[in-house]
Amino acid sequence: MINRSRVAVVDDDPFVLRGVQRLLSSAGFTVETYGTGAEFMDAVRPAEPDCIVLDLHMPGTSGFDVQARLAQRGCTIPVIVITGDDTPEARSRALRLGAAAYLSKPVDAATLLAAIARVLAPASTDTHPGKPV
Repeated sequence: MINRSRVAVVDDDPFVLRGVQRLLSSAGFTVETYGTGAEFMDAVRPAEPDCIVLDLHMPGTSGFDVQARLAQRGCTIPVIVITGDDTPEARSRALRLGAAAYLSKPVDAATLLAAIARVLAPASTDTHPGKPV
């Protein structure tokens, strides 16, 4: 079965963007990449992605800012946070802002794919969103 889920990847590191894009594309996802939080926020429209892989620490519009703006819009797209600056405060803040998963860089490919599968499972099966997977 071909995976037709759309994943947006937002990270200011071009190497991370390229690596995650290749990984997700090889797993069958349609991938859109954005080098800044502002670029992503400007691009989000009615045909939104099914999942967002979001770096926290970016110049200008941070991942925290993106999460807050999505919440203000009432957006319920699952967000998987990835960060190279893992601190208890950052983890707590990201989860409080609604992150569905929080992963530290370097991100293990299998772990990232499992997190994406987990957050997309309710949308692609007959389970209810609140039901554990």
